[in-house]
Amino acid sequence: MKLSIFLLLAMNVAFASKSVEWTPKYKKSQTKKMDLELLTDRKVAKSTRTKSSAKKKISIIPATPLEALYLKKAKKKEHLNKLKHASLKLKQKAVPTLLKVIKSNNYPEENRWVAIHMLGRIMGKKSAPYISKFSKHSNWMLKLASLKVLLHLNQKQYKGIYARLLEDKSLIVRHQALQNIKEMKLTSLAPYVWKMLYNKSNYVGLKGKRKRSSIIKDAIKTVGDLGFKKARKPMLEMFRKKKYVDVYSELDYSLSKLEGKASPAGGMSVKKHYWNRIGIKEITI
Repeated sequence: MKLSIFLLLAMNVAFASKSVEWTPKYKKSQTKKMDLELLTDRKVAKSTRTKSSAKKKISIIPATPLEALYLKKAKKKEHLNKLKHASLKLKQKAVPTLLKVIKSNNYPEENRWVAIHMLGRIMGKKSAPYISKFSKHSNWMLKLASLKVLLHLNQKQYKGIYARLLEDKSLIVRHQALQNIKEMKLTSLAPYVWKMLYNKSNYVGLKGKRKRSSIIKDAIKTVGDLGFKKARKPMLEMFRKKKYVDVYSELDYSLSKLEGKASPAGGMSVKKHYWNRIGIKEITI
């Protein structure tokens, strides 16, 4: 799992390198923070691994030195950097090998992750239609890589993919889909983000004792960032109920965004009083 964390960070660095004429259209610091929060959850990552990753690998005779590198399982972090630099050095000539690695589960999944990112790095937006297909892959890691590359390439046209993956069985994938929508400011997908509050997969614990996971908090804030006015009334009602005390801060953030005006300075009791007063004013008798 540590290797996956390093891999994720290494790919973000790879996209930010000055050696290729391409610039990401999102704030790297925000997505880097999200990466650390998500991929350190070992239980989630372990539960979302698929049976396909456990299939017996067949023997492959590498056709190129680059393929030989991709066949080798990474036991140290340095190997991942070697894959990245070797791919970038070959540029377009690396593409056939990258495609071969991406399509076959006979290569280590961490290396396939690198291959997807390198394909996006080398080919740029031309790779988006192909990479988007991996959003339907059974392996959570490849779906995640697909989403990340599409975000790096600022591919706003794949709204259907982002909306669908908000309900993926993997929490990590759902979180990244939410991040894509937020970073690319896809306001038309705001209703799908709000719908996440009603998805049982985003809660932990047994029935009757379920608690909201961190993704619910992010969804509430994203609704505000996207300017989803229809969520304003239900959020005001949520602020009146003690059972939502764990998300008061997020509700305050989102409502402030929708109002175009921040709540009064002070503790949460002050803010709650402020929003309750606004909610009461709008009650029709």
